[in-house]
Amino acid sequence: MLHTRRLFTAAAAALALFAAGAASAEPTRDASAAPAGAYTLDINHTAVTARVPHGGFSYEIFRFTPTAGTLTWDPATPANNSVNVTVSTASILTPVEGFAAELSGQRFLNVAQFPTATFVSTAFRQTDAAHGQVDGTLTIKGVAKPVTFDVELVGAGAGMRGGSVIGFHATTLINNADYSLPGFIQGQTQIVIDAEFGKH
Repeated sequence: MLHTRRLFTAAAAALALFAAGAASAEPTRDASAAPAGAYTLDINHTAVTARVPHGGFSYEIFRFTPTAGTLTWDPATPANNSVNVTVSTASILTPVEGFAAELSGQRFLNVAQFPTATFVSTAFRQTDAAHGQVDGTLTIKGVAKPVTFDVELVGAGAGMRGGSVIGFHATTLINNADYSLPGFIQGQTQIVIDAEFGKH
């Protein structure tokens, strides 16, 4: 009986330690939980979508695949932060059959001549522990324009596979006319980025 109680007590203690460790590993919405350093974009957990006006009735939703990205992170000094993301324009996906091929053509994205779109930051402005703005240059079809992303921290902390992870939700609006899109695509497109960066 005594042996059984000791085993039970040891098992309970181990379970408590495991639970405490799991709890401490939970992500937080405090940006300072991610240590300073160089982070790499986790392409498998990143999505870039564009909400494009559809004739004034609704929005077409297009998804793109990023190919590379880096984040220099310094929670103590936001002025030292920088981010650089490259997206494959040929990766465009749409539920409309055959439309992705048309959008890749010369009339729209012209991916043969402009295979990538890029965003390079110029400034970070943090408003609270989980929100801020990032200024930078967005280049699409060889046209570079200044944009500002509104950024929300989704989570920061220890990653499930080790290292540190920081994840963001970011949105901005662009004027379609700025990027030589066909005249019938009027108004503004919303660019949405949901991204994870990891440091190992």
